Amino acid sequence: MALVFAYGTLRAGEVNDLNEAARRHGLPAPRLVGSGSVPGRLYDFGSYPGYVPAALEPESAGLPGGPRVVGDIYEIDEALIPVLDEIEEVYPGQATLFVRTEQEVACADGKRRCLLYPVGAEAVRSLPEIEGGDWVAYRRARVAAG
Repeated sequence: MALVFAYGTLRAGEVNDLNEAARRHGLPAPRLVGSGSVPGRLYDFGSYPGYVPAALEPESAGLPGGPRVVGDIYEIDEALIPVLDEIEEVYPGQATLFVRTEQEVACADGKRRCLLYPVGAEAVRSLPEIEGGDWVAYRRARVAAG
């Protein structure tokens, strides 16, 4: 089993819901461990967000109380990882927008090491930041505003 931090369209009810991805591929359902957050910023790519870790943004690296991105931590069957890689268009040996990495994620009971899919800082230069770091809340507010 592996842990994954879902901050965008992989979250429950979103377009790439990892629960639905597992079901479509006949894999065991992911188990929600709880909510979590990571230091960094979230950016709006239009139909999906991109997370830039604080370590890739020199102006916010290491600042306590800096911006955070929120999401959900799931325990998943390792067979789901290639499916998530496909959703995020991560291909071995190819430069892609998203990369699969591991990072400490803060949660109610401390920290958990999770897989997640960030983007590089250069990819978001002209994109708007998602204030508050919560894709689901941001997307819902955008839809409600029409």
